[in-house]
Amino acid sequence: MIERLKQIIEYYNLSSSTFADTINVPKSSISHLLSGRNKPSLDFVIKVVDSFNEVDLNWLVYGKGEFPKSIKSSEEKALKNETAPPTLFTDVENTLIENNTPLTKNKSTKKIIILNEDGTFEEYIKE
Repeated sequence: MIERLKQIIEYYNLSSSTFADTINVPKSSISHLLSGRNKPSLDFVIKVVDSFNEVDLNWLVYGKGEFPKSIKSSEEKALKNETAPPTLFTDVENTLIENNTPLTKNKSTKKIIILNEDGTFEEYIKE
């Protein structure tokens, strides 16, 4: 696992000190781990996996899988489900239809404006 930790540090171009700060552990912990003095705790492993999206738990602990995580495999899983990710516009249209809000099928949402309590607003325009 020590070699895999070194790979993570190198991949993100971090110093061991910056790596420790990123996962919120004492800098001495990283030094002790990298020197082989200590073994990583479960808490440490979880902090690494939670802090770096590209690190797969199985890869870190067992060396199985790949690093960085393959984006392709996530896309393949999405394709197998054959459901396109919802967009803000389709969600609004579907919600309006489900709630019997007047929205004819030949009309579609073009623009959504969200008014905030502080007087600001956010505008989303369908492309």
